[in-house]
Amino acid sequence: MLTSLADGRLLADKTGATPPTVVALHGWARSGADFASIVSGLDAVAPHLPGFGATDEPPAVWGTEDYADLVAEAIAPFGPVVILGHSFGGRVAVRLAARHPQLVRGLVLTGVPLLRPPATSKPKLQFRVVRALAKRGILPESMLEKQRQKHGSRDYVNSSGIMRGVMVRTVNESYGDDLAAIRVPVRMVWGENDTEAPMPLGRNASGLIDGAAFRVVEGGGHLLEGDVAAAVREELLVVIEETR
Repeated sequence: MLTSLADGRLLADKTGATPPTVVALHGWARSGADFASIVSGLDAVAPHLPGFGATDEPPAVWGTEDYADLVAEAIAPFGPVVILGHSFGGRVAVRLAARHPQLVRGLVLTGVPLLRPPATSKPKLQFRVVRALAKRGILPESMLEKQRQKHGSRDYVNSSGIMRGVMVRTVNESYGDDLAAIRVPVRMVWGENDTEAPMPLGRNASGLIDGAAFRVVEGGGHLLEGDVAAAVREELLVVIEETR
């Protein structure tokens, strides 16, 4: 069932009793419903982060620190809790653990883009030319938008307005200092074939967290389904017991 947090600024899927033991943060363009099978039978809330699911967009172009601060406000009455973060929600979880350590007693991260992949190639020449001319006012913004639609990522193309700004801002963030600041038990679960957050980069990120455990799900992908979902639940239960 849906419940409200932070004076109604966050809506969340709720299971079990209050206060929750687990707070689950979803990926980009997803919602708290993604965690239904993973938190089944547990006392948990899975917020719909601003701009996704049932929660309104943020009032401005937010970074993950803004999302983390809102989640901190929402869970302050019942923290510390175990935080489960997938993809974009994992970025927020890392910020939360670094900025508000008193509210976090353990972390489970899965499919989180925490380190940037090596640059492979520059944008296509046509796009670069149109972008440069549009910035100088020589070409209209509509022509630049056509090029963005043609060459941008799926998430970029499917977003607009504030949420496109959020996406651009967050993909350019760095998390190295936050990872090094984490002092709670951390378990990381990665699909072997995750193309959104490649497994080798996830393993490298785990090396920046003191004592983090890293588990690879053979044949798994990016989304919380199948063997990945089962492994995430197993690791979540371990962290709950470790930090009880």
